[in-house]
Amino acid sequence: MTEKLTLRDNPTMRWIALLLLALAMFCSYIFMDILSPIKDLMETQRGWDSKAFGTMEGAETFLNVFVFFLIFAGIILDKMGVRFTAVLSGAVMLVGGIIKYYAISESFIGSGAERWFTDNLNYIPVFDWLGVSPFYRGMPASAKLAALGFMIFGCGTEMAGITVSRGIVKWFKGRETALAMGSEMALARLGVATCMIFSPYFAKLGGTINVSRSVAFGVVLLCIALIMFVVYFFMDKKLDAQTGEAEEKDDPFKVSDIGKILSSLGFWLVALLCVLYYSAIFPFQKYAVNMLQCNLTLTEPAAGSFWAGDTVTIVQYIIMLVVAVCSFASNFSKQKGMKFGLMAVAVVALVVYCYMGYMRGTAETIFAVFPLLAVAITPILGSYVDHKGKAASMLVWGSILLVLCHLTFAFILPKVSAGSAVGGVVVAYLTILVLGASFSLVPAALWPSVPKLVDEKIIGSAYALIFWIQNIGLWLFPILIGNVLTSTNPEGTPADQLNYTWALVMLACLGIAALLIGLYLKVVDKKKHLGLEEPNIK
Repeated sequence: MTEKLTLRDNPTMRWIALLLLALAMFCSYIFMDILSPIKDLMETQRGWDSKAFGTMEGAETFLNVFVFFLIFAGIILDKMGVRFTAVLSGAVMLVGGIIKYYAISESFIGSGAERWFTDNLNYIPVFDWLGVSPFYRGMPASAKLAALGFMIFGCGTEMAGITVSRGIVKWFKGRETALAMGSEMALARLGVATCMIFSPYFAKLGGTINVSRSVAFGVVLLCIALIMFVVYFFMDKKLDAQTGEAEEKDDPFKVSDIGKILSSLGFWLVALLCVLYYSAIFPFQKYAVNMLQCNLTLTEPAAGSFWAGDTVTIVQYIIMLVVAVCSFASNFSKQKGMKFGLMAVAVVALVVYCYMGYMRGTAETIFAVFPLLAVAITPILGSYVDHKGKAASMLVWGSILLVLCHLTFAFILPKVSAGSAVGGVVVAYLTILVLGASFSLVPAALWPSVPKLVDEKIIGSAYALIFWIQNIGLWLFPILIGNVLTSTNPEGTPADQLNYTWALVMLACLGIAALLIGLYLKVVDKKKHLGLEEPNIK
């Protein structure tokens, strides 16, 4: 009697399940940075200065850090399983997104809600005393409510992140797990580029500026994300009905595990590397477009030309997808001819994309290349660590690239751009691509190192702690960048003329700290034989 095949045994259904999860995360990544490309418009249209913008952006991880919702999300996943948690996370993201949309919409202006938020939430007991309040006196009412919605969204997106990872393991265990996770990550990161291209597009659609249209676009995508999770719910339920198994669940987070984890020096070094790395990347993404606007000499195309129209946005996005798909697919082609052919197409498409970004004269389309090199090389780096090792060394090199990129933005880009508009754009493109490559080292080298540092039974708890520590940086540094910009620029400085030097130096210092910790980690690894430089596959 032959064994009955399940949905998991069918490659097509297995990859459809992955696609559902990946598309949901793709949509959440777009909403996460939906206001980043239009920071300048938020100042002119809603009165948000850099401090208000940074405080609102930092609010995303506030509940995860200070109310420990990240830990609660892990408990919910353990108790309720993947299906329920996936749908719940989608619903929570959508609720937060709707609140943020209302805060930025025209309907909020002059409403009773605006008056209430103006008069209240100016002092939060305990949090104000500790200096960590997500609001402050004088913060625009729309920014306060948007921050509240972003907090709720942040709870949902972190819950979704751990749930999606668990779902991939469930469907691909014993199969193409690494490829599946890499594919999901690649698609999710394309959300950053999609956001950079389409958020300004919707804000300026039809020749009239309306920033709420960008957020509405994000809310629609969150509705799609929820639908993806609902469809996945029924697929996953059918799988369990076929296998006759209960849902696989992670071991719960235990308080007793904390002592075991925190006693590991290697864990602390990796956790610090993680928070420094991510704090120098994700908060920077929220200001990168405005930084380029302030440092590049960009010429707007003539009105009525192809470069100033709406069609060019769609064409450029299609070319970006060609770059991403061909570069990613080239990693898995076994035929050399096909492999190099795909790489050649990706390179040509990337050059065309960069040229179009320059001709359009918009900072957001220039920064949109950020995830493209990361999509191309993440599988290469992951394979290298699996077969050759050198994870600690790769983290050191990643830190060096991080420092060089931020110092280039701070000191070289303004000088080159002042002397040559084309030269400035070229330097910007190259630096952004290298920064994206540096970012690829984190998932390829850092995350796979954790199981080598703690006991197998408490890996889940270790990851939960690292995510919590990481969220502290993601909360703090958007606020710090905003405060640095406010304090180092004269009051009333236009949004497109801010001096970003000291904010970028601060981010470079994070890279220097990560470099020192990485070098020390190599010493500890050599002395204690942690195995970080050894291959994962032996």
